[in-house]
Amino acid sequence: MEFKRSKMKENILGIDIGGTKCAINYGHKEGELLQIIDKDRFLTTSVDETIENILLSLKNMMIKHDLTKDNVSAMGISCGGPLDSNKGLIMSPPNLPGWDNIPIVEIIESRFGIKVGLQNDANACALAEWKYGAGRGTKNMVFMTFGTGLGAGLVLDGKLYTGTNDNAGELGHIRLSDYGPVGYGKAGSFEGFCSGGGIAQIAKMLVLEKMQKGIGVDWCKPEEVDSLTAQTVAKAADSGDKLALQIFDISAKELGNGLSIVIDILNPEVIVIGGIYTRCNNLMDDRMLEVIKKEALPNSLKVCRIMSAELGEQIGDYAALSVAANLLIKEDYGRTDI
Repeated sequence: MEFKRSKMKENILGIDIGGTKCAINYGHKEGELLQIIDKDRFLTTSVDETIENILLSLKNMMIKHDLTKDNVSAMGISCGGPLDSNKGLIMSPPNLPGWDNIPIVEIIESRFGIKVGLQNDANACALAEWKYGAGRGTKNMVFMTFGTGLGAGLVLDGKLYTGTNDNAGELGHIRLSDYGPVGYGKAGSFEGFCSGGGIAQIAKMLVLEKMQKGIGVDWCKPEEVDSLTAQTVAKAADSGDKLALQIFDISAKELGNGLSIVIDILNPEVIVIGGIYTRCNNLMDDRMLEVIKKEALPNSLKVCRIMSAELGEQIGDYAALSVAANLLIKEDYGRTDI
């Protein structure tokens, strides 16, 4: 059965609210296709100024492309959590100081008269990869960010699953070890081992250990230890440096342990991983898969693929538009004229 809506080309708008910058995206949704038409970026500043800039950018984008409330089907917002997607509230995200219980959906809907949806960035990226990236055609998919931190979005039985109060998918908080790098406010957490900040913490510990023994590290001077990044470690590992490879081996081992838990509990068809993993899977796959084969249930593992995210640097743009597109899918399932 094909919905009438799926035959139409529809205008949608996406709003990506980040800690340092925001973006407004205009796109076309036609069936299972999503095309990005135009984009506007600006810096995230104070709360009031940023909201005004969002409203102004939306207005200018609509004027530029002859868009009105009558020919825009939906808008979507992607923003770091915590938030309440049902009430349309942004609730004090760590990367957005001062954004305390901001009714962002009501603000935009009242200004433009267009239906608006809100999701945290991990959920929004999950929608994007599920519909337009590596998860296409699946019913059960897990998307993991593996960037500055470790978040996840869950697509279960063909729809986004957000939990009772939008806290589903917080895999980064799982403790994998009693001791280890700190992530998500917890030592030895999944995020502690598998994030940019976590890899940097592991690197600092092992580099200091070498230096205190009087052993130099070619890719890190003593005064650079505190500013080590995952990118620096990855560059050294790609060149074959043993210490850098050891650092990634530690992260990859715990990635395998964490993914084994996900596979056993959720039994997904595919786990899509973005961020650092997408750029560094050559440094992690062998060790990660070795651990998964040892730890995960064989019957669950044999139906699960682990893949790099496909949307790359455009995932933020697709994510915000995918929240809008998901609103249309929800409306379709409620239609009677099909």
